[in-house]
Amino acid sequence: MAVATADHLLALTRKLLESIVAGDWKTYTSLVAYDITCFEPEARGQLVEGLPFHEFYFKLGGAKPAVVPTITLASPNVRLLGEDAAVVAYMRMTQKLDDAGRPITALCEETRVWQRIDGAWKHVHFHRSLPG
Repeated sequence: MAVATADHLLALTRKLLESIVAGDWKTYTSLVAYDITCFEPEARGQLVEGLPFHEFYFKLGGAKPAVVPTITLASPNVRLLGEDAAVVAYMRMTQKLDDAGRPITALCEETRVWQRIDGAWKHVHFHRSLPG
């Protein structure tokens, strides 16, 4: 079994983020382990386990934005931890329009852990923080 490349893991990470922006639950769940864990601002300091917490936000739906947000992974770093695990860390820059229609860039720091499970790469843990 070939070791994943950094480019492949970055592409999976981008696909994951695009599925979140698009509200594409099917693609999201194809990339994420059912028992994913995370720390993120929405969890208010608690370790979240499993997909149901995340599904809530996908179900909210809402109006599609006039301009689709653009996601940039700034200064990405991929650390391969063997053939079946990797950590991807980066600053996520999201360009979008605010409520008044003005362009803004939102920032967050993200670390994502990927694990090869039954031959497929699955997203198994992440930590997302807002810069202080």
